[in-house]
Amino acid sequence: VQERNSIVGESYRWPHTIPYVLDDSLEMNARGVILNAFERYRLKTCIDFKPWSGEPNYISVFKGSGCWSSVGNRRVGKQELSIGKGCDRIATVQHEFLHALGFWHEQSRSDRDDYVSIIWDRIISGKKNNFESYDDRQTDSLNVPYDYSSVMHYSKTAFQNGSEPTIVTRIPDFMDVIGQRMDFSDSDILKLNQLYNCSSSLSFMESCDFELENVCGMIQSSEDSADWQRVSQVPEGPESDHSNMGRCKGSGFFMHFNRSSVNEGATAMLGSRILYPKRGFQCLQFFLYNSGSEYDQLNIYVREYSAASVNRTLTLVEEIKDVPIGSWQLYHVTLKVTNKFRVVFGGVRGAGASRGGLSIDDINLSETQCPHHVWHIRNFTQLIGSPSGSVYSPSFYSSKGYAFQIRLNLSSLPNVGMYFHLISGANDDQLEWPCPWQQVTMTILDQNPDIRQRMSNKRSITTDPFMTTGNGDYFWDRPSKVGVQDFFPNGTQFQRGRGYGYSVFMTHERLKSRDFMKGDDVYILLTVEDISHLNTTQNEPTPTLGINDLCTNFKCENDGVCILHNGKAECRCPSGEDWWYMGERCEKRGSTRDTIVIAVSSTVAVFAVMLVITLVSVYCTRKKYHQETSSKTANMTLENV
Repeated sequence: VQERNSIVGESYRWPHTIPYVLDDSLEMNARGVILNAFERYRLKTCIDFKPWSGEPNYISVFKGSGCWSSVGNRRVGKQELSIGKGCDRIATVQHEFLHALGFWHEQSRSDRDDYVSIIWDRIISGKKNNFESYDDRQTDSLNVPYDYSSVMHYSKTAFQNGSEPTIVTRIPDFMDVIGQRMDFSDSDILKLNQLYNCSSSLSFMESCDFELENVCGMIQSSEDSADWQRVSQVPEGPESDHSNMGRCKGSGFFMHFNRSSVNEGATAMLGSRILYPKRGFQCLQFFLYNSGSEYDQLNIYVREYSAASVNRTLTLVEEIKDVPIGSWQLYHVTLKVTNKFRVVFGGVRGAGASRGGLSIDDINLSETQCPHHVWHIRNFTQLIGSPSGSVYSPSFYSSKGYAFQIRLNLSSLPNVGMYFHLISGANDDQLEWPCPWQQVTMTILDQNPDIRQRMSNKRSITTDPFMTTGNGDYFWDRPSKVGVQDFFPNGTQFQRGRGYGYSVFMTHERLKSRDFMKGDDVYILLTVEDISHLNTTQNEPTPTLGINDLCTNFKCENDGVCILHNGKAECRCPSGEDWWYMGERCEKRGSTRDTIVIAVSSTVAVFAVMLVITLVSVYCTRKKYHQETSSKTANMTLENV
């Protein structure tokens, strides 16, 4: 990091929607990670991002030397932000954009010496400037206490010249807390929202843990057979809610549908308050506990309110069946609603004479994309340090049809490693090989009840079809060609390709913090999406893809950006407050000064021309007058008498 809690001065603020350009130099994985980082800003703040379309000031993200950014809006037109090699981590991108939004490092605060000690003789030569603090004429802590868990804080080993820490916390328990690169802390969000006067976030819609008696404004239906009840425990289970897991005496509530109070086929409907969508897609997330029958089910409905839907009918979105009995389970449901609406939870009693029922807790709704898969690992602490060392997930399929597994390495404590493997699958004959530009995002979920307060640990890798192994094979080629044989628990044979990921995905100490492990359960969220559309600068075709990029041979000058418009390549030229570029390739420069000079010159020239015309007109008029007078004199004759 090359730059230096909030910079003082309104002139350094960006508008709430920040224009950006992703430079051609960026690696493919970094491109996808940057867009994912923007989604975290939208979820937790009112800051948004849009592709640059000629605004005077914008951020150009490129692959430079390391990860760095200027602090605040420098109002220089094109403002660079570097996401270099090894910087393609979502929290690192969040960190750098916080710099651009006006924040210095946490340990640069004017009061930092009250909380940490900087050991100057342990810092690499030439890097001490990174540890300077700034007085309160230059920085503003926004009346927020010093935050050891800030994503803007250096780690204890930052720029060390040996093995000893360069930063020592005054409270020793925070030595392994500083330097986290998982997500915004609560204080990071508080300060950013204060600085930019955010009263709400863009993509967040609802979060409910049922701690308050008003149950988040949810309503019971008058057209069903029973009501959901707000309780803190059920004799048949669960013994506690999911939010607190029994840790807080006198608190911890959830909603329960008692199946023993109704007959088979009876329903209980619980609706959310009315919600107002903006983006047209939503992700509903909640925890569900089944203490009744395996035949009980939960239906998810949407009730839309629009001019075309006078009767406000329920639309069934998903039926959740075969819910495991005896434990909290995480579920995601994708919604695509454009009108104001309610989400409705419909419990249905199935066959069987058992007591108990269905319970729901920790509901979150946001206008974000749901993960594609969830790997639920139970009794996690028993696996840590296991002799086998590795734990493989079940097999999953991506939306494109690629089969894969995730491997956890739990033997190399104090670190936890995570790797992605392609495996042989049913669709391999119809797929493109080597596997091109599939971005895999692996997230260890922080199970905080409120999605806005989570600090989940998320990392991504992308399958580069040109990547090769030491023997020249394509790394992401078909597993039956480059993989090794293995067997599923049921004895089915398959081939597994090489793993690619992170040997230090997370430390064991961080994994034990917050709510990553809750009730000894760990959830890993998985998304595999095609990001080939972000590959706008391919100079050579992949082994299976032929991408015709019209911008390849259409170069824009003076930092102009090539775009496709109506099937043709065009240049979008940069501009500032008093300057701009123009022309087909942005080859011509204009400025306010030039315009003034031209305008003044034109005015002077017009005045001179008009003066000449006036003088000529006067001259010609006078000449004509003299000619007419002479003519009249010549024609006069004296008559003789």
